[in-house]
Formats: sequence, structure tokens, C-alpha cells
Amino acid sequence: MKSFRALSCILAIALAAAPLLLRAATPDDSALWSQHFANSAIARWPNGRIVAGRIAQPGAPSIWNYELGTLLEGMDSVWLSTADPSYFNYIQKSVDALLAPDGSIPTLKPEEHQLDNILLGRQLLLLYGVTRNQRYLTAATFLYDQLAQQPRNASGGFWHKQRYPNQMWLDGLYMAEPFRAEYASISHHPEDFADITHQFVLMEQHARDPKTGLLYHGWDESKRERWASKQTGDSAEFWARGMGWYLMALVDTLDYYPAHDPGRAQLLAILRRAAAAVARYQDPDTGLWYDVMNKPHEKGNYLESSSACMFVYALAKGVRRDYLPQTYSANAARGYKGILEHFVNADGKDFSLTGTVKASGLGGDPYRDGTYSYYIGEKVGTNDAKGVGTFLLASSEMETAVNAKLGRGRTVIVDGWFNSQERADAFDRQIEFHYKWNTWDAAGYSLFGYIFRSYAAETSELDSEPTLANLRGAQVYLIVSPDNADKNPHPNYATAHDATQIANWVRAGGVLMMMENDTSYADLDRFNAVSDEFGIHFNSILRKHVIGTNWEQGKILIDGNGPIFHHPHTIFVKDVCTISVSGSAHAALTEGGDIFMATAKFGKGTVYAMVDPWLYNEYTDGRKLPATYDNFAAGKELVRWALDQVPH
Repeated sequence: MKSFRALSCILAIALAAAPLLLRAATPDDSALWSQHFANSAIARWPNGRIVAGRIAQPGAPSIWNYELGTLLEGMDSVWLSTADPSYFNYIQKSVDALLAPDGSIPTLKPEEHQLDNILLGRQLLLLYGVTRNQRYLTAATFLYDQLAQQPRNASGGFWHKQRYPNQMWLDGLYMAEPFRAEYASISHHPEDFADITHQFVLMEQHARDPKTGLLYHGWDESKRERWASKQTGDSAEFWARGMGWYLMALVDTLDYYPAHDPGRAQLLAILRRAAAAVARYQDPDTGLWYDVMNKPHEKGNYLESSSACMFVYALAKGVRRDYLPQTYSANAARGYKGILEHFVNADGKDFSLTGTVKASGLGGDPYRDGTYSYYIGEKVGTNDAKGVGTFLLASSEMETAVNAKLGRGRTVIVDGWFNSQERADAFDRQIEFHYKWNTWDAAGYSLFGYIFRSYAAETSELDSEPTLANLRGAQVYLIVSPDNADKNPHPNYATAHDATQIANWVRAGGVLMMMENDTSYADLDRFNAVSDEFGIHFNSILRKHVIGTNWEQGKILIDGNGPIFHHPHTIFVKDVCTISVSGSAHAALTEGGDIFMATAKFGKGTVYAMVDPWLYNEYTDGRKLPATYDNFAAGKELVRWALDQVPH
């Protein structure tokens, strides 16, 4: 077996640029740590057969459990970063093995009211969003409704489980609240966020130690449990993974908060206080954290891997999403360096994570008294699903951290005015869906949006006219396939006024991205009022007409020698127009005399034009096109280029 402690010298030299060193040790292998571990996990736990953090025994049934949920959260991050369908397929097969055809969950025991059982609901929402298969939403709705029946203490806090009355644990915030926030977001229940905020506030209010800033693992409002302080109801120690669950819950739940919800500011403040405490107890020598956080020199205490992965993930993501100050990037880098040095081993293609405590809890039978000796006495092992899942999350964040500076402080707006097609969602609400960040099925731009956000840019939508006032604050504006009357009975056609407003915005430094379509799918003639301002004209000529699955008919080769693309790509488009250029505009991608991509400088700004919406999910998520086509990888280069055009 090969240990990666030997990497320490190399990593130390380039700590400030740690993300650049995240590739595997073998020089002929370009895969990242996240992919190595994801591939090992798929081989180790086929179809998600996990019981108590380990592979299920032959003949043992698969069961609904939070450890699988943690692993699949990590697998999500790898799929989103790579668009490799093997990761999505693993998620889907793992969940399908636990669902009945009607969307019920046979191995779930709702009468137990375990918050742990809610975590896998996040995978149900992902699967429903991508596939629009109703049984995933049926199962997710059951879990959401289950939370409405969850027992609460007198202050309104969720019991961790039915058999733990009046107890709130740090773990429970991660198990329930990110799912609840996402479900509330898609089901149009903004009123839920007040109670979501309340759960976090309660936990901090009662479990936070003012001296250390850390939160105790559990709080019993009744003060009846043997492990609970008779004065405060708190447990006795600061368990590292408990703090990890809490920080991850905060950064993941914040993603779904409405921008002006008052709870958002409260959660940000809680996160910043918790992050400061976690950074305070980071071991200066290893960059890691001890299992009992504030007692590094106590006999028997040890550095623990899953908590380190959680802290690295939460700190790095917090910085990327601008939830935390950028100074925490250094803490994340030191922590990740320590993980690679101390906990990562490999045997051929089998990658392992050591040093994960199997489980730590409070009460139960046999009774867990929450003392120091209890925590350090729990079993520690290798390749526990909780550790592997959080390692995937941490690795995916750190692998994108090198790009985060480029998009920080940038806002990318997708148009919802020229393309405002609507459909009914699962909750009978008319919503815009075509080429939108929040649409996860074939017609959406969710993966494209993920690329922008991986560069630390913010994504939003503009559903009103693109005036200078409405574009204020945006650095990149994306207009895709403007509606024609066949696709939208009430289209907002481009006007000369729109052209002037957009041109003035670009002239001042904006980056305009226009992705047209062929004339049967989109308006070209009226929209040319906008594009002609920049010497770019979309021609009503049909090219790349694809019949059935004759993919070759839509192939375009990118040589990788231009200013946008530095690597060769084979991309797929279907039924497109062409471009003519004049003035300062010039062709950026041609084939056989046809211009398919063009750019122009205009004042302080930049314009990009393409003849197809070629980065929507159907052509980027890896589930439809043959592996020959790499629209997703080309999209990453386009995003990098677009953000780099923003004046500094």
C-alpha cells in the first residue's frame, strides 16, 4: 500500500496554490482526487449497498440510511464537476434500489421520526429535477410532510429522533434543513424559511460555549438526560464531526435562501461565528482537527478525518459563495493538505481514507454518556462512507478553488425577457424553464450555471426589460434563443430601444453573450436589432440538421488554438443558423466557410455570439451524447474566457 505522506514536502512548497497540486501522484494520470475516490467508492459499494458505513453483507437488504446520503452528496459534487454520467448513474441506481415503483420507501420507518432519514431526500430532489420522474418527487414529498409531524421541544426545535425526546443534536441540522430549504424553494413555500432559521438559531443559542465559540454536540431542553448539564442541558464535549455537520448544514442551506429573507443574515452571522471557532482550533502542525476539538493534548485524543473533510468543504465553499471572508481559504488549504498527508492511501486503483470515527452519539442502549472518554473510545476505521462522502465534497471544492478568484464579485444574469417560455411545474405554478439556471432537466442551464458558480460568480435571472438600470450590477448578460411566436404566444421581441440600452451597457464594460438558434426555434430577424449593433448578424440559414441519432451531422471541431479555447474539443450542435461579421467583429469558430461563433470588442466591453444554445443540460450532463462530445469541458473554457473579459 502506498501512503501519500511523501507529498508533504511538495505540498508545503505550494500551500498558497494548493488546488494546483490536487492531481494524483502518478504522472500519467490526469484524474483528480475526487474522481479517484468516487471510482473507488463505486467499486467498493456497488449500487450504494451501505450498512453502518460499510459494504452490506451478501444477502443483506439495502436500507434507507444517512450514510448513503452522505456518500451520494459527495458523488453529486463529482458529477457536477465532471458531467461524467457514471457518477449520476451510480446515484440513480443507489436510490432506485431503495424505492418502490409508487415512490414509497419500504425500509423507512416513519414512526421513528429520525432526522437522519431525511438526508437522502436531497438525492430525490436531484433525480426528480434531472429526470422529472414523479416517483422521486413522491418520495421527497413524503419526507417533507414527515418533517411537519416531527416532534418538537417546547421551544420549537426538532427532536433528533422519537426515542430522544426534547434533544437537538448538531447532526440533525445537516440531515434535515438543506433538504427542507431546497424543497421549500422549489415548492413555493417561502414561509418555511422562518422555521428553518429558528432551528439554527435555537441550536446556537443553547449549545454555543461563549468561551470557545464551539457548540456542544447535543442540547436537551428538559435537562433530564444523564449526559445533559443540569444548568444548561448541554452535553459535555465539543465533538469535531458534530461541528462539521453544523457548518456543512449552514453553507448548504444558505444556497436556497431568498436574497431578502431576514433569516439569511442570521445564518450568515452564525456561520461566521462558527467558522471563527473552528479556525481557532485547527492544529497548527498538521492543519487538522482533534476528535474532541478543544483538548488537543489530552491523553487519547486523535486527529479525525471526516471532521477535517467537513471543515475544509464548509470553509472553501463558504469563501466561494461569499458567505465567509476570503481569509478562510488558507484554513481550507492547510486542512486539505493535512488530509492528503495523513489520511489518504492507495493500493493500485483502490483509494482509501483512514482515520474516520465510526459513530458518536448520546444516550441510547448501551448508554453513551458524552464524556471525553466516551468520544475517544469509539471505533475508528478506514473507508467509512461518511468519511469518503465528505472527502469527495472537500476535494471537489478544493479542485475548483484555484478558479474562484476569476469570478469573485461577478454577477452573471440569464435573460428571462426575450426568452420567457413557461410551463407548469409539479406544484401547478407557471414557471420559466427554457435555458434557466434552476432547470435541471434537458432544457435547462443548471450545469452551465454550476460552472459559473464554480468560478465564484453569482448567477441570477432578469425577467424584465434589459435597461441600463436593470442591468446595473451585472458583469455578464446571457441572452439565449429569443422567442418567436411559434414557441411563445406573447414574445417580447427585441426593439431598437433594447439594442441601444444593451449597447450602452456593453460599452461601459459589460460582457454580452448571445446564443441564437435556427429560425424555426427562435427569432432572428428582430433580434438582429441587438446583434447588429456589434457587427454580428444572425443569418436565416439552416446548418447542422441532425436526423435522429446521427450525431456526426452536428459535430464541430474546435482546434484549441484560439483566444477562447486553449484545448481541442468536439462539440455537438443541432439545427443552427450562421453568422456574418462586419466592423470590429470577427469569426471565432468556422467550418466550411460558415461562421458559427464570433466575438467583438465594443467600448470597454466584449460580445460573444454563438449559433446554438449548445450548453444546455441535454448536451452537457453526459447522459445523452456519446462520450466523443465534450460540450461541458468546452463550456468551462468559455466561462473562464467570458469572466476574464470583465474589466478589472
